[in-house]
Amino acid sequence: MAVTLDLSRRPSPAGPVPRMPAETPSLVGMTREEMGAALVGIGIPERQVRMRVGQIWHWIYVRGATSFDAMTNVAKELRAILADAFTLARPEIVTEQISRDGTRKWLLRFPPRGAGRPVEIETVYIPEEGRGTLCVSSQVGCTLTCSFCHTGTQTLVRNLTAEEILAQILVARDRLGDYPNALQATDGRIPSEGRLVSNIVMMGMGEPLYNFDAVKQALLIATDGDGLSLSKRRVTLSTSGVVPYIGRTGAEIGTMLAISLHAVRDDLRDILVPLNKKYPLKDLLAACRAYPGLSNARRITFEYVMLDEINDSLADARELVRLLKGIPAKINLIPFNPWPGSNYGCSSWDRIEAFAEVVNAAGYASPIRTPRGRDILAACGQLKSESERMRKRDRDALDAGALPLEAESDWAMRAMVAGHGED
Repeated sequence: MAVTLDLSRRPSPAGPVPRMPAETPSLVGMTREEMGAALVGIGIPERQVRMRVGQIWHWIYVRGATSFDAMTNVAKELRAILADAFTLARPEIVTEQISRDGTRKWLLRFPPRGAGRPVEIETVYIPEEGRGTLCVSSQVGCTLTCSFCHTGTQTLVRNLTAEEILAQILVARDRLGDYPNALQATDGRIPSEGRLVSNIVMMGMGEPLYNFDAVKQALLIATDGDGLSLSKRRVTLSTSGVVPYIGRTGAEIGTMLAISLHAVRDDLRDILVPLNKKYPLKDLLAACRAYPGLSNARRITFEYVMLDEINDSLADARELVRLLKGIPAKINLIPFNPWPGSNYGCSSWDRIEAFAEVVNAAGYASPIRTPRGRDILAACGQLKSESERMRKRDRDALDAGALPLEAESDWAMRAMVAGHGED
């Protein structure tokens, strides 16, 4: 049985976590240079800046501090100055859902930016033996309108900042107790050994390469050896094929790359992934062949959703092998995850296995991804934030401050259980 928890007013397992304010600048997501400039701006002597940045960086990313009071090796007076000027607070967790298979999905609410309104995104944690993968969002909504993807039915609201991208990792570590000496969570299945959030995939809401600068900054911080210290080989950025930014991803970020392919013909991919009209298969695959650092040890993952009698024939499998010839690659075969209102069906298991046999025979690994979190709409292609599902009159009331938080949280929780909301 899946469980939905309303966490909008509940502390995390590690204790109360302050809610992210709307205006106070956060030190989360700043580069070291930006943090140093911010400290100079509040009067920290320049000769101390490097040391103070190192201290704060450690407390944020290694110890998971959510307030400056926790920074015991920083003078009390300085902690007070920092607390007056900055915040380390987290976004609000509106709901947490725990699937029967242990997958967790968090609905996170971020405060307004400028003249905007609060926005919501979804983040998913997938536990497996020996590792735990966090699926991170890069945008509120999406511009790409991929016809098989639930997120694609939500229009783009705005890009997430580097702070908001990193906040998803920090919230997951908070909830799982994934910090030194943190209280370990006991509900749901988590890896039995090692770091709980060991892998990051930029496969949540949005197209990461249409938010390149913020994604780059967040991932460079996430892979910083003195902070979250995730290996770049355990971080994968997934794109639908924004060709001009693929080379820059390898050169400037250096993470693993995944391509949402899903079709082997331009006419079909134009329908499934409309971005293909701008960057067709020929251009996309040329960019993949030129990806910096590409080798048998650093293969590109091609994601291929299995749609019944759409893209799952043996002829499609043979054409896939032909297209990828010469590219060190792995092909993830993804059984289609239904969502309310979708027009596609999932290929039969026999058809998926036959497809995989053709790909395997050509020398490519083609694992069939086990669907995770389907009962809480947390599987691949199912994410869609509750702010988009709210009824218009409720959205207007919320923006005007006339809808109580309790009422909105109750609506969001019921909508997540139902899988969709009213228009």
